[in-house]
Amino acid sequence: MTMMTPPPSLDQQEDEEMLVPHSDLVEGPQPMEVAAQVEPASTVENQTVENQQVEDPPTMKFTWTIENFSRLNTKKHYSDVFVVGGYKWRILIFPKGNNVDYLSMYLDVADSGTLPYGWSRYAQFSLGVVNQIHNKFSIRKDTQHQFNARESDWGFTSFMPLSELYDPSRGYLANDTCVIEAEVAVRKVLDYWSYDSKKETGYVGLKNQGATCYMNSLLQTLYHIPYFRKAVYHMPTTENDMPSGSIPLALQSLFYKLQYNDSSVATKELTKSFGWDTYDSFMQHDVQELNRVLCEKLEDKMKGTVVEGTIQQLFEGHHMNYIECINVEYKSTRKESFYDLQLDVKGCRDVYASFDKYVEVERLEGDNKYHAEEHGLQDAKKGVLFIDFPPVLQLQLKRFEYDFMRDTMVKINDRYEFPLQLDLDRENGKYLSPEADRSVRNLYTLHSVLVHSGGVHGGHYYAFIRPTLSEQWYKFDDERVTKEDVKRALEEQYGGEEELPQTNPGFNNTPFKFTKYSNAYMLVYIRESDKDKIICNVDEKDIAEHLRIRLKKEQEEKEDKKRYKAQAHLFTIIKVARDEDLGEQIGKDIYFDLVDHDKVRSFRIQKQTTFNVFKEEVAKEFGIPVQFQRFWIWAKRQNHTYRPNRPLTPQEETQSVGQLREVSNKTHNAELKLFLEVELGLDLHPISPPDKTKEDILLFFKLYDPEKKELRYVGRLFVKSSSKPIEILGKLDQMAGFASDEEIELYEEIKFDPCVMCEHLDKRASFRLSQIEDGDIICFQKAAPTETEEACKYPDVPSYLEYVHNRQIVHFRVLERPKEDDFCLELSKIHSYDEVVERVARRIGLDDPSKIRLTAHNCYSQQPKPQPIKYRGVDHLSDMLVHYNQTSDILYYEVLDIPLPELQGLKNLKVAFHHATKDEVVIHNIRLPKQSTVGDVINVLKTKVELSHPDAELRLLEVFYHKIYKIFPHSEKIENINDQYWTLRAEEASLLLFFYLIPEEEKNLGQHDRLIHVYHFTKETTQNQMQVQNFGEPFFLVIHEGETLAEVKVRIQKKLQVPDDEFAKWKFAFLSLGRPEYLQDTDIVSSRFQRRDVYGAWEQYLGLEHSDNAPKRAYAVNQSTADDDLLGSLACTEQQSSWQRKREFKCGKENWKWQRNEITEQSAFKGRSRGITILGDLARYSIVGL
Repeated sequence: MTMMTPPPSLDQQEDEEMLVPHSDLVEGPQPMEVAAQVEPASTVENQTVENQQVEDPPTMKFTWTIENFSRLNTKKHYSDVFVVGGYKWRILIFPKGNNVDYLSMYLDVADSGTLPYGWSRYAQFSLGVVNQIHNKFSIRKDTQHQFNARESDWGFTSFMPLSELYDPSRGYLANDTCVIEAEVAVRKVLDYWSYDSKKETGYVGLKNQGATCYMNSLLQTLYHIPYFRKAVYHMPTTENDMPSGSIPLALQSLFYKLQYNDSSVATKELTKSFGWDTYDSFMQHDVQELNRVLCEKLEDKMKGTVVEGTIQQLFEGHHMNYIECINVEYKSTRKESFYDLQLDVKGCRDVYASFDKYVEVERLEGDNKYHAEEHGLQDAKKGVLFIDFPPVLQLQLKRFEYDFMRDTMVKINDRYEFPLQLDLDRENGKYLSPEADRSVRNLYTLHSVLVHSGGVHGGHYYAFIRPTLSEQWYKFDDERVTKEDVKRALEEQYGGEEELPQTNPGFNNTPFKFTKYSNAYMLVYIRESDKDKIICNVDEKDIAEHLRIRLKKEQEEKEDKKRYKAQAHLFTIIKVARDEDLGEQIGKDIYFDLVDHDKVRSFRIQKQTTFNVFKEEVAKEFGIPVQFQRFWIWAKRQNHTYRPNRPLTPQEETQSVGQLREVSNKTHNAELKLFLEVELGLDLHPISPPDKTKEDILLFFKLYDPEKKELRYVGRLFVKSSSKPIEILGKLDQMAGFASDEEIELYEEIKFDPCVMCEHLDKRASFRLSQIEDGDIICFQKAAPTETEEACKYPDVPSYLEYVHNRQIVHFRVLERPKEDDFCLELSKIHSYDEVVERVARRIGLDDPSKIRLTAHNCYSQQPKPQPIKYRGVDHLSDMLVHYNQTSDILYYEVLDIPLPELQGLKNLKVAFHHATKDEVVIHNIRLPKQSTVGDVINVLKTKVELSHPDAELRLLEVFYHKIYKIFPHSEKIENINDQYWTLRAEEASLLLFFYLIPEEEKNLGQHDRLIHVYHFTKETTQNQMQVQNFGEPFFLVIHEGETLAEVKVRIQKKLQVPDDEFAKWKFAFLSLGRPEYLQDTDIVSSRFQRRDVYGAWEQYLGLEHSDNAPKRAYAVNQSTADDDLLGSLACTEQQSSWQRKREFKCGKENWKWQRNEITEQSAFKGRSRGITILGDLARYSIVGL
């Protein structure tokens, strides 16, 4: 909030209650003795921003002294009226509280009862009670509100406890006098749509293309580093460059518009220069990666120019990685550069704590000793120190982290403070290396704060920036720029938790805390000693002349379009089609109807202009004298065709063009569409048009050539409605250039939407009998003999028009490369499924079309649809291309190893075989007919695996999130096994199928024995709640009647082969519905597993609590059938075996790499044929209990 005299901040102000208007309205002020005074607030110097004058809001400080306060016997009490910003205000208090044990205080619009209907005004204000003993203990609270008739007062119902107010020792009442202060800053009414950022702040925003707010906040930050902006302007570009193909030119253009435009600026040219399409603009990208790539591109373009090295000079710093032996004289160092620093947020209270952690020394000792060349393994210290910091220091706060327990990305919303001034020389330069230049003072001032509001899967980005490093901050939120105070820019972006104000403070409720999801994720600091160099002046002389000319021209064109749009209601657009247009377009741009009106000459004529005056304009344009012009009005028919309907009458031509448009245009748009009829004499000069009677019909003629497959316009004729087509055959032969006795066939083109209707015209029936009228189209061709018809693919006009109507160019892409066109085919929308795959197979040289599998295109995501098209699952090509209400021209294809019909009759199961004695677990992909049973799967598997003994029995389990959900009976059909996510398109797996050898003890269960589930788990606390996280391999265990936990533990340790020292740390618990109940060694385990009324046996289990640090078991892959099409390779891990690998995730915020021992379902699958990567952390699915 911008205040002329800002009140001091107090700790008491942090516990603010809900801001509400008081609910008890009164007619007018209550009379009371008051001593009030109004003081103008102290002024501040006007600041200029890019030479733009920005006015501060009218501000006033009002002091109200109330004597005999404790003896006030009114419920409400009003101050005198005071004026701020031309508006009348007053303070309203409830001396005994507004139904609470607190002083209630509000700002009120004094003359709300007399203001006109719809009035509104906006104010930022603070209210305070002065402590007359110690002023620093005065209580002040600030807020803002848009006042209107319904909410004419606004403030604090629970301003301060009455017990404190009326206690004389506290200092708020002195001699029974209370002093209240109000400070009011009046702004113009906040109307989002009419808000003018340039006028209010001197700056303009950037338009959001869909999900580009993250980019906008970064671009605003870079733009407001003037030295960087000047360097961008000085990059060499030429007048022949196009912004959409040149990042430097696009950035120059963007910066120029940000500096000189009066309204928000579009970023489409810049994103196009990145190579992004529309879909990319609707996805949030990695801000840090965008920053680095952009700077690298610019750095490369700056090489060999006057601004070479600018990026390094501004953003590049250096640190030294070192390893120093403790017991011998050996030290290894490596110098590295950085453009930004990633600082930990988790576990750090502020920036300084993050830097402390950054340079924290790690000791390499024990099993982790350092190999120091000739000295061998040595105890050592490992760390990082800074050689130098850059003038512009960019700090990336690691708000997004990978949670290993949940196998997902999470956002860290912890409170994290950052200072206005950052001193990196603190504590005698603890962050600096010995070789650092200590003469450089590393004192930094905060320049900008980039904020993310939301969660890990998305949110909104904006930036707080102070462009000149003055006290004034600005919020750049896409198109909107507003003034903000330092509290909003800093403290409110720390994150952490916030306490909701109590709505009923008198009832001593427990305060409710909520997490603040808006917090800083990137900070930009500028070094004090470089401030004057970096915050430099940038004006037009820094911009290349060709760029100034180009951008000024663009701005002028934009202004012209703006004026054009503003004056559009005064003009009518007249589009005039002529014979020349029909000749140029028919057979090339169009085939149906007569003309595309968007491609004919248009005139912009003032509405009051008479049509006769317009005809003179046409005469100048086309060289057709006025007396030789006749205009026809076009009309849209019920069959959706658009034809010339009738000529204008002499009376209509005396009207204004505006009147004529309204008469002729039922859709009330701004256009008037006309056909200009011009008759030519024998010398091909214009002559007067013939008189037209009701008997005369104007017809248009198209000629079709079956051999060339060409359709063209050949002219028009007037005919008598009573005459017959046979009477004009000679004229048609002449128009077509045929011999005078050439036999021709005639067809009437009736309509083309939704289907083509072109009917044979009886040459011996009259035009009237054939219902021919003005504007109709007659197509004709030579009467071809039968053998010619058989030789031509489209022998007549109807077949050709049908072909053109259904013609479709389809772009085919290999499914593994969904962004690249592989080839194009001209097909028909009515082609059957078989015809389409046959054409594709022929194009790629495949003998068996049934091995082609097609996938449709998603028009919204610009990606393949999740499910492929089933064999003969659609009737026509048009069905393959439609996506909701849109039509695509893209299809994806893949080549299978077996025919698609055969594949669709099979069921694929991925099973992991657990050997009884070997560590290795082998993954098998088994493909069987859908009617097969689990027993059939087991029989196939027995032929593929090595059993511990010939009579070993197998069982098939369903494992999900490290729990066993089902044992499949041998008789169950495999088509009933839920594998909806195990298609190659799945991005998350839904289940794992495991084969186990059945232990002997389970085959011989006693009468009182129980088979229980045993799962590994850890506990973690999130959002103040304890959660159980399962991991590792679940298993069954037989427990006997009366068996104690100590006895069970012996069998578990033996089964899992856990060392004694590690096993001693494990805890054992009975878990039901996720709640652990810890067991003692003397507890009878079977007594806990008596209930059978729970939902599913997996809801009760014996839990083994320990950290997930055991070595892991390796998985191998075995393709049990030729199954490359369905699943390429699988690699996963399990408890009790050892294997490590790296996974790299792109999470939209950071690039994350880690190396760790991974658990069973954290598997990576890659389908080679379909090119889809499937990552573990299994999805939900329908569960059947044991």
